Amino acid sequence: MKKEELARKIGKRVIQLRKKKGWTQSELARECFKDRQSIERVESGKTNPTAYTLYEVASALGISLAELVKI
Repeated sequence: MKKEELARKIGKRVIQLRKKKGWTQSELARECFKDRQSIERVESGKTNPTAYTLYEVASALGISLAELVKI
């Protein structure tokens, strides 16, 4: 799997989990101390987030990093 494809799949997973919580991108960003644009880039697959960024997003969503990257 290419890194671009992986980034898109993780982004789709973040969208799915965020919407399950009923949150906007801004709400998720606030919960993980990021700006909305950072969350948008992760969700769109336009960036290759660090493991720590993914950990922060997972923690904000109340799940483990492993659960977040389960694709």
